[in-house]
Amino acid sequence: MTKADRIIFYHSPHTRSGGVRVLFEELGLPYDLEPINMKAGEQRQPAYLAINPMGKVPAIRHGDALVTEQVAIMLYLADLFSEAGLAPAFDDPLRGPYLRWFAFYAGCFEPALIDRAMKREDAPKSMSPYGDFDTVLNTLTGQLAKGPFFLGERYTALDVLWGTALTWTTGFKLIPELPEIMSYLSRVSARPAFARAMAADSLLAAEHEAAAEKATA
Repeated sequence: MTKADRIIFYHSPHTRSGGVRVLFEELGLPYDLEPINMKAGEQRQPAYLAINPMGKVPAIRHGDALVTEQVAIMLYLADLFSEAGLAPAFDDPLRGPYLRWFAFYAGCFEPALIDRAMKREDAPKSMSPYGDFDTVLNTLTGQLAKGPFFLGERYTALDVLWGTALTWTTGFKLIPELPEIMSYLSRVSARPAFARAMAADSLLAAEHEAAAEKATA
């Protein structure tokens, strides 16, 4: 990858962009890290809002392409660098299920999770994007029970997304530590790429915390 092709990665530790950092490690891609110190409110400053007006991470810039949203970035990178084998080909029978579970994460799991965490009253099913929380959780655990990964024996970018998401959601007790989930997490977290990304994020988080405290001292 030439300098012109290198990817700029806008990232803050211990956020949803942690999954993208794991994916970079899995793909073995070099990138230019642009840390966004959310402890210091950098995500709400004009410089970053020009990148993502939502004030969210992750975001990447690759040449003329600016991509935001965790799911979109993972799909983009895994397809663009398909030689790593983390995305089923367009004519692979697994391609449909692969896309299904990415969409399920964004369209069902996260909305159900946040509604439950905020103790919101259930919306009428005809108005809800996901139906109800229990059905979402049962659908998820039913798929994980087939194991060892989301698409059976094949590890893909889908497992990067769900592995990191289930790590923080169980860690914050937002979903129960069910056997299917914890068994799955033990397999995903054992991957070297996962460990490298988590270790790097811990260091970056400490740097951001120190910088934010210094700024307010």
